[in-house]
Amino acid sequence: MRNPLNYQMTEYDCGPTSMANAISFLFKREEISPDIPKYIMQYCMDAYNSKGEAYKSGTTCYAMDFLASWLNHFGKVRKFPIHCEMIKGEEVYIGQNSRIVSCLQQKGAVVAKVMLGCGHYVLLTGMEGEYIDLFDPYFRQKPFHQDGVTMIWDEPKKRNRRVHKDLLNSTGKGLYAFSSIDWRESVLIYNCNTRQTMDQIEYFI
Repeated sequence: MRNPLNYQMTEYDCGPTSMANAISFLFKREEISPDIPKYIMQYCMDAYNSKGEAYKSGTTCYAMDFLASWLNHFGKVRKFPIHCEMIKGEEVYIGQNSRIVSCLQQKGAVVAKVMLGCGHYVLLTGMEGEYIDLFDPYFRQKPFHQDGVTMIWDEPKKRNRRVHKDLLNSTGKGLYAFSSIDWRESVLIYNCNTRQTMDQIEYFI
């Protein structure tokens, strides 16, 4: 059984919440070892704010990179069928030959850093034409007054937003933008048992 995806508990835990959501999206509840949520929380929320307050600046790129490596090692040692890849900079975009698009087409999931007033992690779960399905762990009820963003309420195991690829690809600081090239980062996550091969994919962007 797959669980509904979760919302963050505080203003700062979008990183671990999105990583945990990726696991819930890709694997059945009974397949997931309790080690995984434990270490996701342990390794994330490592950043200090300008006042020196612990955890109140969320999760750094270094923590995400380390967590991706830990999950790969865990998978090999425990024979858990997971594979993660960290991508940064120019590799983070939606378009032709995009590694993000390839991951989604292969039934993977992507934890991506985007703008939502500040840096914020969300989970990309699929695509339909020029739109990306994502689950934003920051709960809100009011619709966005932004073309290209649709709120979705009836698919709690997959998505709560549909976002046009042009918004994600923006180098600015607008809603859900990947923002400047040197700021971009994403973690590609696969269930090795359900990952599709390229010859099984019906279309390419």
